[in-house]
Amino acid sequence: MFKKFFKNKSNMTTENTEFDQEIDDATLENNANGEQLIIEELSVEEQLAQDLAKEKDKFLRLFAEFENYKRRTTKERIELFKTASQEVLLALLPVLDDFDRAMVEINKSEDELLAKGVELIHEKLKGTLVTKGLELVDVKVGDAFDADFAEAITQIPAPSDDLKGKIVDVLEKGYKLGDKIIRFPKVVIGQ
Repeated sequence: MFKKFFKNKSNMTTENTEFDQEIDDATLENNANGEQLIIEELSVEEQLAQDLAKEKDKFLRLFAEFENYKRRTTKERIELFKTASQEVLLALLPVLDDFDRAMVEINKSEDELLAKGVELIHEKLKGTLVTKGLELVDVKVGDAFDADFAEAITQIPAPSDDLKGKIVDVLEKGYKLGDKIIRFPKVVIGQ
């Protein structure tokens, strides 16, 4: 009987060992599947993180592009408001030139009331144009010639050595609207 018990015990041990082996194999498979699941979950998490990074990058680029668009359109709008009246002012410049020439001739006459009346109208026109942003380009006889601010019509022999390369005469006044020159002064330079 002792042998029988021992034998049964041996069979139980063998059965237990086989059972334990099956559990260990199942555990390894589960662990392997679990690790595989963890690896798949990490790759899904990594995929989601990559997708999030891509979308975030796309959003930031779109946002930056929109900010640049707003800045550009605001700048264009401001420039448009500054120069909206440019065509009208350019059309009025010949009238202003005619007024300047008329003032020179009227001041030669002896009729002071006429001169004063025309002077008032002339100043009112100039004042209105100045309020709209028109400015006179300051160029005088004796100034050094700068092609960025004046247009040379011709060159003549300089009346004196100190006028060589400088402005000898201003034929037509120049005007600017804001920072932009809308009509360059026409000058004669000495050589």
